[in-house]
Amino acid sequence: MLKLGVSQKLIVGYELGLDYAQISYCNAQDEQVETVSSVAGEESFTIPLVLCKRLGMNQWYYGKEALQYAGENQGILVEDLLRLALDGEPVQIEEKEYDPTALLTLFFKRTLGMLAGIAGSDRIEALMITCESLDDRMVEVLDKVSANLRLRTERIAYQSYQESYYYYMLRQPTQLWKEPSVLFYYCGNRMIFYKLECNKRTQPLVVMISREEEEFPSRESLSGGAGEGAILLDQRFLQMAEENLGEERISSVYLIGDDFSEEWLKKSLKFLCDRRRIFLGNNLFSKGACYGMLEHFRPSEQGQQTVYLGEDKLRSNIGMEVMRQGEKTYLALLDAGTAWRSAKASMEFYLKEEKSIDLIVTSLNGGGKRSITIALDQLTGTMARIQMVLSMRDENLLVVQFRDLGFGEFRPAESRIWEKEIQI
Repeated sequence: MLKLGVSQKLIVGYELGLDYAQISYCNAQDEQVETVSSVAGEESFTIPLVLCKRLGMNQWYYGKEALQYAGENQGILVEDLLRLALDGEPVQIEEKEYDPTALLTLFFKRTLGMLAGIAGSDRIEALMITCESLDDRMVEVLDKVSANLRLRTERIAYQSYQESYYYYMLRQPTQLWKEPSVLFYYCGNRMIFYKLECNKRTQPLVVMISREEEEFPSRESLSGGAGEGAILLDQRFLQMAEENLGEERISSVYLIGDDFSEEWLKKSLKFLCDRRRIFLGNNLFSKGACYGMLEHFRPSEQGQQTVYLGEDKLRSNIGMEVMRQGEKTYLALLDAGTAWRSAKASMEFYLKEEKSIDLIVTSLNGGGKRSITIALDQLTGTMARIQMVLSMRDENLLVVQFRDLGFGEFRPAESRIWEKEIQI
């Protein structure tokens, strides 16, 4: 276990799954990432996403201890904490209603307490939470949880599993990902397939990750006698691997999830190991979350040479040409790779006789460069001071708003606002 010095801070990567959580951490100085084990001396990384309220008492347990107390009929088990928080309906426990987001926050607090032997909560410098997807409702729940954690840091961010996969691979040898890399995530009765690919013709290197999901038998549903369940799992996974990989050159394959086991991975593992590096484990996403936050602090050499264009990322550079000290120069406004929800820019500039603005949109996924002219109709006078604000309505829709600020005592502001939506 990593031990911190008195003045050192902790960077935490927190994986929030539907049924479990997991915590990885590192010292920002040496960047050695480790994962918290829920069982001393073992590599038992997953923490069941459950709470248990002791009968008749305001005493709460979490994870495996919660399952134990509930199994002994000493408390009331609360499962599906994330699903409950996303639904938003109050949870009835012993004739009392509880806010589901508050219950999820309690789980966060208790699990982050597992870091007490390494550093207290006041030593957490930054927290990255990673989950399967980041839609508006998920972000809303995570915002509430983050605020209620009351950590002594404002550096709390979120990223999807895909982005965690990307940041994890950035810290691996390049031979593992310069050719396509794939990841199979086995969770319950689903198998999710991620494929990481690089566009080597771009500068910086563009990385994209595709995602596909299929129904897949759970280990519990195929636990028949005489090893028949294991054989069926192996056959089904071999078929899926052959369909997704075929004869394509793949540099590395990651098998993520507690239900992956060499006990049943026989023929499928033999197929995967043919000219490919194979890795079996379950803490890639939490480590990737930790690496993702590290990139915010101190970008790696690989991180400076690549840009990740995920589903929630802006996929174009947006800028404009301006005059500076008599010379025309390019001004970057929004950068590709930025999460579109947080992509914003604001600036003020002067217009002389022009009554329009030209934006330059440069796609990093094959769309090339194009210039977009936005006319400021009914703008009066020969000189104007304009405020321009850019934001994204979704991953493909840019919103540009202009406000007439006038020109001092020569021309008062006309309180006119122009807004333009642009597909990019």
